Amino acid sequence: MEGGAYGAGKAGSAVDPISFLKQPQTILRIFSWIFSIVVFGSIVNEGYVNKDSNNLYCVFNKNNNACNYGIAIGTFAFFVCILFLTLDLYFPQISSVKDRKYVVLADLGFSGLWTFLWFVGFCFLENQWQITPSDYLPLNQGADAARAAIAFCFFSILSWAGLTLKAWQRYMLGADSSLFSQDPLDAGQAPFSTGIENTETFQSPPFAENLDTTSKGYQMPPY
Repeated sequence: MEGGAYGAGKAGSAVDPISFLKQPQTILRIFSWIFSIVVFGSIVNEGYVNKDSNNLYCVFNKNNNACNYGIAIGTFAFFVCILFLTLDLYFPQISSVKDRKYVVLADLGFSGLWTFLWFVGFCFLENQWQITPSDYLPLNQGADAARAAIAFCFFSILSWAGLTLKAWQRYMLGADSSLFSQDPLDAGQAPFSTGIENTETFQSPPFAENLDTTSKGYQMPPY
C-alpha cells in the first residue's frame, strides 16, 4: 500500500470491510480457519470407533496419538486464525511502527510454525491410515472422516504456506520513510531568527559627523 507501514496505510484511516475481505491474506486466513474446523470436526465426530468392545479407538490404526494430534493442531489453528483475523482488522489503527513490526513478526512465526505442523500431521495421519487393516473398521465406519482429515491437512499446508509468504512480504515491505521519519532541516536554513543584524550594515547615528567636526572646531573664549 502506498505511503504505509508493513502493508497498511497511515494510522487512523477508516476501515473498509469490503476491501478487507478482498485481501488475499484475509481470504487465506478464512480458508485456513474452515480447514481447521473440518480436520478436528471430522476426527471428533467420526474419528473414533469401537469393535468387539466398549472402548473407542482411533480410526488411524487404533493409534489415539494420531487422532489427538489432528484435534490439537486443528483446534489451535482455529483460535489462531480468529486472533490474527482480529489483528488484521485492527492493524491499520496501530500508530506505532514498532508495534506493527511485532504483529507482522508474530504472524510470520505462527504461520511458518503451523505450516510445519500441518505437514507433520498430514504425513502422520496418512502413514497411520495406510497401515490400518481393512477389516478394522466395521461397515467402513470412520473411513470418510479419516480421508477428510487427511485431505484438509494437505489443504491447510498450502493455505498456511500462503499466509507465511504474505507475512514475509509485509515484513520485507517495512515502513515508508516518507511518513514515519522526520528529515532534519537543511544546514543553510535557520529554524528561527536571532534578531541580530549584521554588523557590516550598521550605520552611524545621524548628525554624528557634524557633531564630531563641531567639537573639533570649538575654542575656549579668552578671558
